[in-house]
Amino acid sequence: MKEGIHPEYNHESVVKCACGNTFTTGSVKDELKVEICSKCHPFFTGKQKIMDIGGRIDKFNKRFNLNQDSK
Repeated sequence: MKEGIHPEYNHESVVKCACGNTFTTGSVKDELKVEICSKCHPFFTGKQKIMDIGGRIDKFNKRFNLNQDSK
């Protein structure tokens, strides 16, 4: 590796989330601010909603003549 071109690696960097969660990691910066973390992300918290955007499911069911009542 070339000398003098790489940033200094800090072994202890504090990550602060907008939800108030903080944890430490390794980075070239002393402090990182993020908007979303694993404590508040909907995928990891189980609060993720599956949304039918623009009636895509209904459109698919009409196209292939699938009735929800026949199940």
